Amino acid sequence: MNIGFVGLGIMGSPMAANLLKAGHVVTGYDVSAERVEQLAGLGGKGASSVVEAVGGADVVITMLPDSPQVEEVAPLVIEYGRPNLVYIDMSTIRPETSRWVAREAAAAGVRALDAPVSGGERGAIDGTLSIMVGGAPEDVEAGRPILGILGTTVVHVGPAGAGQTVKAANQLVVGGIYGLVSEAIVLLEASGVDATAGLDVLAGGLAGSRILELKRHTMVKREFTPGFRIDLHHKDMGIAVAAAREAGVSLPLTGQVAQLVAAARAQGHGSLDHSALLKVIERLNT
Repeated sequence: MNIGFVGLGIMGSPMAANLLKAGHVVTGYDVSAERVEQLAGLGGKGASSVVEAVGGADVVITMLPDSPQVEEVAPLVIEYGRPNLVYIDMSTIRPETSRWVAREAAAAGVRALDAPVSGGERGAIDGTLSIMVGGAPEDVEAGRPILGILGTTVVHVGPAGAGQTVKAANQLVVGGIYGLVSEAIVLLEASGVDATAGLDVLAGGLAGSRILELKRHTMVKREFTPGFRIDLHHKDMGIAVAAAREAGVSLPLTGQVAQLVAAARAQGHGSLDHSALLKVIERLNT
């Protein structure tokens, strides 16, 4: 297939590379010319604009930072995409934005899906992302062959916007686990216990999680090279809090985690990995 890919950042670049490896023709665009050149170096085609990336594509994927960027790019995809185009937005944005995109797309004969992902940079590189998909069942099936290259878990969770609601739930859980792992490290170290050994035990028991599996050693070493930045998790926690308000439910722990993530950003850690929530918990104890 001819695939247009808009947004070649930490997540988008390896995802586009995996589509190339699978034999698809990928035309990519990003505001960073360097990232476009990197895609071309892998055998993809570089585009100088969104319109160029979209033209002639069978499938268009967008992987953008936030709702405003999607609101800017989506009309171009819809206007310049070919009839019956499958448009998969894999950004993490507000559910209402995804519903708006779906309405605009349907009116133009474009099949839109919201398909945010979980798994971080490692999952994007390995093609093992968990993908939560909102949209019409027949459109999900049309996009499934492409999504199956990018992730090992691809689940249709409901109509337009549902994928974003599930992603909000994912991010509140991830943020909460990072907060608790951070507290566990602080407790272990303050008690004179080897935190590495302690977390190894936790990872093998009921407290085990993907976060403990992938991040416990780097957290103990205070290595916070970004796989997913605090800045983006701060945005996502805002989406989760807003979704709770829209649904009319109280999520007290989510609110507390959102404040801890906001504190990390306010303390200047926005460019670090979200595991840097540990720095906030440490600061509370110094």
